[in-house]
Amino acid sequence: MNRRLVRSFVAFLVLVMTAGVSLYFLNHHPAIGQQLSQTPYTTLIGLLGLYLIFMFSLWLIFRASLMLCDRSLPRQETLLVTAYSSIINFFGPLQSGPAFRALYLKKQYALSVGSYALASLVYYFFYAFYSGLFLLVGVLGWWVLPLGIAGLAAMYGFLRLPIEKMRQLRKFKWQSIVYMAAASLLQVTVFAIIFFVELHSVNHTIQLQQAIIYTGAANFALFVSITPAAIGFRESFVLLSQHLHHIPNATTVAASLIDRGVYVAMLVLLGAFIFGSHARTNLKRLTS
Repeated sequence: MNRRLVRSFVAFLVLVMTAGVSLYFLNHHPAIGQQLSQTPYTTLIGLLGLYLIFMFSLWLIFRASLMLCDRSLPRQETLLVTAYSSIINFFGPLQSGPAFRALYLKKQYALSVGSYALASLVYYFFYAFYSGLFLLVGVLGWWVLPLGIAGLAAMYGFLRLPIEKMRQLRKFKWQSIVYMAAASLLQVTVFAIIFFVELHSVNHTIQLQQAIIYTGAANFALFVSITPAAIGFRESFVLLSQHLHHIPNATTVAASLIDRGVYVAMLVLLGAFIFGSHARTNLKRLTS
């Protein structure tokens, strides 16, 4: 009973802290609020819906990582871990979210950090590959796509080490690699749609091809960012690649402000989901 109450208190604390830090974040970045006030509500709601799909892709990626590690967790638990790690990853430095998942799995399921790190390497490979492919497709055209797919098979060497290590697991299956590849592709594709909507809402002359290049460049900020949500780093990558996508700097900055604001709103929803999930679980146990 005390443990359930502690979990509910922690969930409530996460909700309050997320809302408080989000308000603090927006208060210290007034330009975000100003840009959001000038954006149509329909666009903001649509972006929020797209970010929920993005969260779904993160959940799929987490499930794929568990499959690679020969682990199976209840669906509700994987959703909660994904929500917790997303909040931590935004407000924490570096890749705090994956670190939280690794430590959680080690404590709760005795999964070694090394095993989860290998699964994460597989994810980062696909993430980087798709981002680079988007960059090339945007610059050179769609004819690069079949060459990129063929190149994926040729680059098996990059995955050999983690795959060989994970083959030592008793139930390793190639389906888990395919699952990870599909989930990673969904994530990058949703990112491209989000960026296109944001850019087009600010500047109606922006084309999908430009947004695809923008996505490829922006995604590589993941590997060097040391600030919450890659603030500053993503913008730097996009601005440095301006000669490729030809998106005006003013449009990039305005779209980035919209993106941060909507993402913060989604984090508040995640905090509410975490609290609501723990509250519903405790209520069911008390009434059963």
